[in-house]
Amino acid sequence: MADQTTGITGLAQVALSVKDIEKATAFYRDVLGLPFLFSAPPGLAFFQVGPTRLMLSAGADEGAGSHGILYYAVMDIQAAFAAVTGRGAVAKEPPRMIAKVAGREVWLAAIEDPDGHTVGLMSEV
Repeated sequence: MADQTTGITGLAQVALSVKDIEKATAFYRDVLGLPFLFSAPPGLAFFQVGPTRLMLSAGADEGAGSHGILYYAVMDIQAAFAAVTGRGAVAKEPPRMIAKVAGREVWLAAIEDPDGHTVGLMSEV
């Protein structure tokens, strides 16, 4: 059941910051056997893990490889972003389309929680 104010329906995506996108892509695709979905600039690779996506992001600082972002699925990313920022969440990235997959647009947005962790919102249109 979706939250009535933000439209959150579940966990859509987990993002991991990696040092070497090519090595990480090969590991998750060839070693773990995760289905590779697509890549997107700059230095992103996406995999399917059951109903959730894994997004690898190039450019991790030393020791940052374990940092991740949880992306929550929302029905309407514009409305959800407006709702959470209207309630005081710090906006990091406004909603933007990052890719088109199988005729659908993938949209992401980001806010910060009180500890400075990035919290992602994701919608497929």
